[in-house]
Amino acid sequence: MHTGIPRFEVLCAPAHWRRVDFISDLHLQAGAPDARVSTRSLWQHYLQTTPADALFILGDLFEVWVGDDALHETGSFEARVCADLQAAARRLPVWFMQGNRDFLAGAAFLGHCGIAALADPAVLVFGGQRILLSHGDLLCLEDRDYQRFRLQVRSAAWQQRFLAQPLAVRRAQARSMRQESEARKRLGAPCADVDAAAAIAWLNAADARTLVHGHTHQPAEHALAPGLQRLVLSDWDAAATPARAEALRLSAAGWQRLAALP
Repeated sequence: MHTGIPRFEVLCAPAHWRRVDFISDLHLQAGAPDARVSTRSLWQHYLQTTPADALFILGDLFEVWVGDDALHETGSFEARVCADLQAAARRLPVWFMQGNRDFLAGAAFLGHCGIAALADPAVLVFGGQRILLSHGDLLCLEDRDYQRFRLQVRSAAWQQRFLAQPLAVRRAQARSMRQESEARKRLGAPCADVDAAAAIAWLNAADARTLVHGHTHQPAEHALAPGLQRLVLSDWDAAATPARAEALRLSAAGWQRLAALP
């Protein structure tokens, strides 16, 4: 399967920015076990203390997002996390890119939180660099079943049918899909990685030297070709040993991986 070369949204950083942070794959969710609640606590601490001039969330902030109307459900977990974003957005600009888990987060979500949408992929011009940003799932070409599923659920027709259902029905369907996904993992279903040739093609088309993405939960630095690199963001999991909560920062000091822990 071939993704082709997409169009790239270009964002030019203001001159006063000195450092920018990139995070992804927090997979925040409500309910037991409380590990994800603890992850949310790490997320809150990070938002309150980061010295970044801007924050880019590259998908899967939520374990699942079943529609922007979840914000209006009294006491919903979604509303509480959005309150965290509202507070952060009053302090620094925040950009949000949809992931494979929260691709239904739409305009109402963004407006409620006071944050900006970021296309996938996008190019950030900052510090004399052109940096290509993506969630990363679109580049995992070996996972053909997922790519077919992605094409289906990103269609306007599928989303219209899904969102027309009652919120409780959508939540139940989301739980069922998560359970099926976890079952496949327990059976040893392989996790596809980003296709290197496709990543290089994207970088060349975007006139960028660095690709930053999440999705694979395999934080690393990959040399793709002379002068081209791929930086993979970490997922966040407070229940892991040791706990994982990491931001990737770019500043005059270069690229740094920083533990977002108290």
